[in-house]
Amino acid sequence: MTILHIKSDPSNDALDIIKTAIDAELKRLELGLQKTEKQIARFEEEYKISSEIFLSRFTAEDMKNTDPEYIAWSGELKIRERILKDITKLKEIQYVAN
Repeated sequence: MTILHIKSDPSNDALDIIKTAIDAELKRLELGLQKTEKQIARFEEEYKISSEIFLSRFTAEDMKNTDPEYIAWSGELKIRERILKDITKLKEIQYVAN
């Protein structure tokens, strides 16, 4: 959990501005996650295997387009992992204003 302490003048809208910015970032990340999930699903459908099997058993030589396709699929999986971590961190934020 992350606690975000905000000190500002009570008449200042700093807390609302920060919450709005973080909400906007969450929405951006969720849209990116949707795009990444679609790419991953496309690979899984094309090869008729899960991403977990792909990671544990496949090499670039197993792919139709070898290196570029292997790099693209594994890259999408890494992007998904990073996005999920960022979303979790942002959703755990608790705000404390003084």
